[in-house]
Amino acid sequence: MTPTEVEERREGLRRALADVRDRIDAAARAAGRDPSEVGLLAVTKTWPASDVALLVDLGLTEFGENKEQEGAAKAAELSTLRPGSDARWRVVGRLQRNKARSLARWAHAVDSVDSPRLADALDRAAGAALDAGERSGPLHVLVQVSLDGAEGRGGVPVGEVEALAERVGAAAHLSLDGVMTVAPRDAEPGEAFGTFAEVAERVRRSFPDARTLSAGMSGDLEAAIEHGSTCVRVGTALLGAR
Repeated sequence: MTPTEVEERREGLRRALADVRDRIDAAARAAGRDPSEVGLLAVTKTWPASDVALLVDLGLTEFGENKEQEGAAKAAELSTLRPGSDARWRVVGRLQRNKARSLARWAHAVDSVDSPRLADALDRAAGAALDAGERSGPLHVLVQVSLDGAEGRGGVPVGEVEALAERVGAAAHLSLDGVMTVAPRDAEPGEAFGTFAEVAERVRRSFPDARTLSAGMSGDLEAAIEHGSTCVRVGTALLGAR
């Protein structure tokens, strides 16, 4: 990109970020919540590391990637573009167990844990990465909740969430931070997120520190915030259509 194109992209991202933050603030206040309770995860899948670098310049620190290979390459490139930045990477897509060892080298968190076997693989991978000096702390984890049981979208059924949370909570090298969901395609978002909030509350009874509720995307973040979301995952509204 030419310097002019870079500045145009920076300005476009600045405006989009301001709009998203305005939406978050308005939704939080409408729900009687403090806007500072709601974090923003920029979902940067398919977008270049140069865009992530510009978002870092604009003050964002949390970035979500769907695929391990793309995320690893982007994390490495960002470390060159913005050395010493506070950027942290979260995996938000479905994950194959054989990617766990590579992921443990660069990802701060996995937000899509949906099976005991995946949790065990991540625990082993995080332990190996710690032993090798490739990370300095546990791998943070969210249990992904499926509200409709749809095939291909990931998530553990509602009735199995607490058992999986127990499995993660018992792992030596994982930190259970909370739960994540994606609203079913044909469901009313408010109703779906209401159910999700109830599931999250049950998890918190056993794990009081698991306070993250990751719910809401570009099209439904207001409904998610109304029902207690503490992290919205925004891609299109921030970076544009893919």
